[in-house]
Amino acid sequence: MFEAKFQTFSDAAAPSLGTARLKLLRAELERRGLDGFIVPRADAHQNEYVPPCDERLAWLTGFTGSAGVAVVLRDKAAIVVDGRYTLQAADQVDTASFEVVPLAETTPERWLEKNLPTGARFGYDPWLITVDGERKLRQSVAAAGGTLAAVEGNPVDAVWTDRPAAPLAPVMLREAALAGEAAADKIARVQAALAEQKLDALVISDPHSVAWIFNIRGGDVAFTPLPLSWALVPKEGRPTLFVDGRKLSNTARDALAQVAEIAEPALLERAVEMIAGSGATLRLDQATAPALLAARIEAAGGKVSSGPSPVALMQAAKNAAELAGMRAAHLRDGAALARFLAWFDAEAPKGALTEIDAVAALETFRRETGALKDVSFPTISGAGPNGAIVHYRVTEATNRAIHPGELFLIDSGAQYEDGTTDVTRTIAVGVPTPEMRDRFTRVLKGHMAIARAVFPLGTSGAQLDPFARQFLWAAGLDFEHGTGHGVGAYLSVHEGPARISKLGTVPLARGMVLSNEPGYYKTGAYGIRLENLEIVVDGPAVEGAEKTLLAFETLTLAPFDRRVIETALLTADEIAWLDAYHARVLASVGPLVDETTRIWLHAATAPLGR
Repeated sequence: MFEAKFQTFSDAAAPSLGTARLKLLRAELERRGLDGFIVPRADAHQNEYVPPCDERLAWLTGFTGSAGVAVVLRDKAAIVVDGRYTLQAADQVDTASFEVVPLAETTPERWLEKNLPTGARFGYDPWLITVDGERKLRQSVAAAGGTLAAVEGNPVDAVWTDRPAAPLAPVMLREAALAGEAAADKIARVQAALAEQKLDALVISDPHSVAWIFNIRGGDVAFTPLPLSWALVPKEGRPTLFVDGRKLSNTARDALAQVAEIAEPALLERAVEMIAGSGATLRLDQATAPALLAARIEAAGGKVSSGPSPVALMQAAKNAAELAGMRAAHLRDGAALARFLAWFDAEAPKGALTEIDAVAALETFRRETGALKDVSFPTISGAGPNGAIVHYRVTEATNRAIHPGELFLIDSGAQYEDGTTDVTRTIAVGVPTPEMRDRFTRVLKGHMAIARAVFPLGTSGAQLDPFARQFLWAAGLDFEHGTGHGVGAYLSVHEGPARISKLGTVPLARGMVLSNEPGYYKTGAYGIRLENLEIVVDGPAVEGAEKTLLAFETLTLAPFDRRVIETALLTADEIAWLDAYHARVLASVGPLVDETTRIWLHAATAPLGR
């Protein structure tokens, strides 16, 4: 019945070719006079999702996770991965050739410092390492008594004979009604920020920010509508957009030429050097800019200002048109979610559904809206103990039947042209245990504490993060991930710079969209996560208030499973909030769904009462 058009479930872990490929790479390193080389899972923009041509780590090691670093020496090699991927790496990588090292035990730099022979010459690709990353690498190599060498031309590429070509998806102009602000006005705002910060130019290395400032979208990577590109914005005059001209139709080129010069990406280095040659100070985004550009600026006589891009905060604070699009996307998505949840409630108790079945069904309901462009990330679909794996990705090998008596966690999102969604629901299949109800309700109370929060202007995500954890903490429990991340408007589902997290130092501002997703995970048993997206809005008028107040408006429209709520643990105010939210879901989504779903939705959103 259902087809997962936008996601495949291959294990991607065929017998590893790591030993043979490692031998090829070592021969190439020896040819270049190198004793080692670092292979990060990264492209030149530090994107979360990279095109196939930049999957060097996967090609070399067999590891397909989204984060990891391989360090290759003459006689040993290691792949360092974080806790999400320790088991996956051990399954996919030839452990006779690569030592799998958990990041919790050591960093790539520490491993290198411990294992690099004295006098060794260690190489790196300066396009794939940030300025800060290069500094850490240089310190480690020096501590080991070695020499760090930037290479021209990645040695992996030299031996990857069937490497895919770079993507050439067409650049699409974003409609003015969806963008809400002309590119020329955005450029003027960025140039005003440069003048204020006494900067002569900005290199925009994050393609999300390039897409935002020029009101364009593309399709060069999975899950995010990015045109891989760069931009150089001087404090005065026209900026330059560096993009492969084969991606531009005549219409797109003509529109972009009205606000910027257009050049091929190969000309970026020379353009940066020309500005730097006058002694100019150029801002490089500390999170995404490659170390190579810093070296070019300094060699040309310029100064590098490494710090946050001023575009990031502008991009994060959505304008009225972008927020209207996000609301429309979430309403549409809410109808698809309601259809899925009603279908799941009818089918799951029969015991025949699998995790992949659920993913395929949800993608199909979204596709039937007629507006789905892509999923916004690979769906997390975890039954029973798999739900306790925070970033679980179902494959044909791990696919599990969904059994009565279990909790089922599904975390998913969609890309629509008017907005991006991300939502998690935890659903009872059959009768939940008292412990499940207790934990679910504590997570729900934390979720509501964020949703109901009123806070002064200038409050950071780190200050709000304990709101989500307090009820778990009271029972000696917690969750090991952030409470929320920023979300783009038909851009990345994981957008900075603000987040609700112990590490979230950026103050929240009006128009930001963030996730609200506390959880609880019992290893080997079940997982619970409840996620809505929230807009930062003006807070309520409070008589005598001495601070400007902010609050959240909930975007996501999907019921929480009433069967797993322990009503006795809720306060009257919490019950009132939840009943009002469910009434809003019914009123908003009910008219958009079929009769069978509407009947289910009436029951799913019924008031809790006492």
